[in-house]
Amino acid sequence: MAMMAVAFPIAPGKSEQWRAWMNELNSGRRDEFVASRRAAGVRERTFLQATPMGELVIVTLEGDDPMASFGRMVSADDEFTRWFVENANAAHGMDLTEPMPEAPSTLVIDSEA
Repeated sequence: MAMMAVAFPIAPGKSEQWRAWMNELNSGRRDEFVASRRAAGVRERTFLQATPMGELVIVTLEGDDPMASFGRMVSADDEFTRWFVENANAAHGMDLTEPMPEAPSTLVIDSEA
């Protein structure tokens, strides 16, 4: 199974908005979130990392083709995806629907390889 990791900064002043969004994903919209990731063929794990430069969100995607799954996750035309992308764009100050020309990160060490 392949894995992809990407770090998204939380835009200045958006930490509380991001936390409220995560709370909603983990509670009232959990089933939709899980169904979305299953439909895309990926398992998502999200971590919050505090740094001296601000907070980062580290997202890992595991599946057969995480890059393709990411594209499916943000381009689906349903109410949940539109809501998710709108919140992501607001919290991170970037448009997640813009195609990534290449993988956002490079694996440099793997203790199991």
